[in-house]
Amino acid sequence: MAKKLKLTYKGYPLRRKDNLIYFGSMADKYIAMLQILETKKVQDLEVPSRIAVQLQLTDPDLKSRDRVVKKSEKTSLYDSIDLAYIWLSRALSS
Repeated sequence: MAKKLKLTYKGYPLRRKDNLIYFGSMADKYIAMLQILETKKVQDLEVPSRIAVQLQLTDPDLKSRDRVVKKSEKTSLYDSIDLAYIWLSRALSS
């Protein structure tokens, strides 16, 4: 039986679906969503070059545009995840 891999970054779960990366737990009040908008080719790899970052409420009763608390764009995946971590940890601690 294969063991399922659980990806985390600084204690928060990461899930990827196509060009969307969800950071955090849906059981919490907030989650961060990273959307890969553009990629560039570096040697043989496709590397994200433009990423939209959003801090969102997880309330299912809200419309999707009303869930967005903060948003930004970054040019590297590391900067995007780092910003998402800062926003998420601050939002969940208050």
